[in-house]
Amino acid sequence: MSDLFEVSQTKSDYSAKDIEVLEGLEPVRQRPGMYIGGTDDNALHHLVAEILDNSMDEAVAGHANRIEMQLNDDGSLTITDNGRGIPTDPHPKYPGKSALEVILTTLHSGGKFNSDAYATSGGLHGVGISVVNALSEWMTVEVARDKQLKQQKFSRGKTVTGLEDLGSVNNRRGTKITFLPDHEIFGVKAKLKPARLYKMARSKAYLFRGVEIRWRCAADLIEKDDKTPVEATLHFPGGLADYLKETVSKRTCVTEEPFAGFAKFPDEQGQVEWALAWPEFGDGFSNSYCNTIPTPQGGTHESGLRAALIKGLKAYGELVNNKKAAQLTGEDISGSSCAMLSVFIRDPQFQGQTKDKLSTAEAARLTENAIRDAFDHWLADQPNRANNLLTWALERLEERLRRKQEREIKRKTAVGKRKLRLPGKLTDCSSDSSEGTEIYIVEGDSAGGSAKQARDRKTQAVLPIRGKILNVASATRDKIAANQEVRDLIQALGCGTREGYDRESLRYEKVIIMTDADVDGAHIATLLMTFFFQEMPQLVLDGNLYLAQPPLYRLAKGGNVHYARDDAHKDELMETEFAGKGKIEVSRFKGLGEMPPAQLKETTMAIENRTLLRVTLPTEYAERAITNKLVDDLMGKKPERRFEFIRDNADSVAELDI
Repeated sequence: MSDLFEVSQTKSDYSAKDIEVLEGLEPVRQRPGMYIGGTDDNALHHLVAEILDNSMDEAVAGHANRIEMQLNDDGSLTITDNGRGIPTDPHPKYPGKSALEVILTTLHSGGKFNSDAYATSGGLHGVGISVVNALSEWMTVEVARDKQLKQQKFSRGKTVTGLEDLGSVNNRRGTKITFLPDHEIFGVKAKLKPARLYKMARSKAYLFRGVEIRWRCAADLIEKDDKTPVEATLHFPGGLADYLKETVSKRTCVTEEPFAGFAKFPDEQGQVEWALAWPEFGDGFSNSYCNTIPTPQGGTHESGLRAALIKGLKAYGELVNNKKAAQLTGEDISGSSCAMLSVFIRDPQFQGQTKDKLSTAEAARLTENAIRDAFDHWLADQPNRANNLLTWALERLEERLRRKQEREIKRKTAVGKRKLRLPGKLTDCSSDSSEGTEIYIVEGDSAGGSAKQARDRKTQAVLPIRGKILNVASATRDKIAANQEVRDLIQALGCGTREGYDRESLRYEKVIIMTDADVDGAHIATLLMTFFFQEMPQLVLDGNLYLAQPPLYRLAKGGNVHYARDDAHKDELMETEFAGKGKIEVSRFKGLGEMPPAQLKETTMAIENRTLLRVTLPTEYAERAITNKLVDDLMGKKPERRFEFIRDNADSVAELDI
């Protein structure tokens, strides 16, 4: 104790002079993470969200219907609205300062602390625009109000000029803010990204159907492969339903029409808008917002939505005397849905300044009550639609219970006695043994849906993959390990990779690559074969890998129907099976997802009819070395090797079909 006491005495020079008082916006510059979550790319773009949210609040309050966002050549951003304009008259509590200057240079100042100026708004703490000002190299604000245009300039949170009168304007009103993020805070390489800004503007336009957002970007700032437009006008009268329709238009859904709607909360407490679809296969998403502010971590409004859906579907199950519906949980109906939810409420409470999660308890009750009533009517309106959704949810229930059982007990199969973790997108076969079983690897949700309906449930499993799988020949081990599609494939097969490969643990006797019969399909098949060659060569050597042979054409004349693998096969059938038989109906399949399940089964998956190509590797070391070099040349990291191969072999190509 005496030692401690002596030490404390030696530090007794700690006094009032050590207490530092940060004035104005200095705390923001010293601790930006407290206000915008850090100084990374997300924080940089959060500056834009703060300014855009202010303009959106004007629109939601009914004072503006147009917002302009422009990314300028120098990297600065301009956001303009036709709202009321920030007040520029003198502030009563700050003599000599206008309300505009107070708002821009003082934390916790603004017009959103009570409901007089804004009933529902995104910015509630009064720190948004002042924080952006503090973290900007420079900021210029123009206000057109009462037919007068005024301007004031700032730099790093401090006033540079007084409030300047730029004269009268007759056809303009609102606020125009231009700012350049400070490189001292975010780094010299930090730049606002056109694609991210355009996506932000687009999402805001979807969230409030009463606003039109005009986007412009300096053409030089858009990179070569970036599809972001230079100019665009964003206006979506259908709101969230428009967004969902565009997003899931190419996916097969459980119900033909999404569940979408809009409702006002009682006693003018706000409103809610929603749009949901349930794709038959593949991953879903959940995007929620409060007062147009994204809430990526969800919150009480999402809880209300889930409660409305599960209670409504359970009630419908009870109505149609389906007792199993009582076991449904929110995960079964919401887990893989595509959901959009937007609420507008008074005085929302968020977790943190970046507002990632809504914590207002009342939002759960208001959202649940509003959506539950609409959902009950939606289900009762079309029993077939309701039955489809209930059946789909019950299938997910069974899958969830099956996975739970697999976690609790050891699977009794010939592939080992260890517990298995299977990817959620895998539709497994029911056989308890690997003998006689097959897994079809298909590209996309549509193809996965057709294959699931066409398969033999006992012996055939289906694993959809999204797009073109990673080219493992040119990827690092870390990138391979982090790739979700690769992880799902390895999990589904259960046999490990490279030195850890165990042929006894392979869960299926045949691994079948089934892609579209076109150039893109061939590319995907090549990437998959590269994966197996590099990561599971023993599987190929053992003869477990196959290529399915889906048809490209259907030829029909009356009851005479044949399928052709390619153009050459089609020409052959025209000469042998349809010669002299008049007009032949020739249909070209756009892809496996466009093929009716019955035809897919008949031509490609039924064991008695199909044709499979076995993929093999030479067993001799010298020949295998040649194969290794060929794969590395064609699929590896060095494009010059591909060029050399094409140059050396171009003369041997007799016919090129592009």
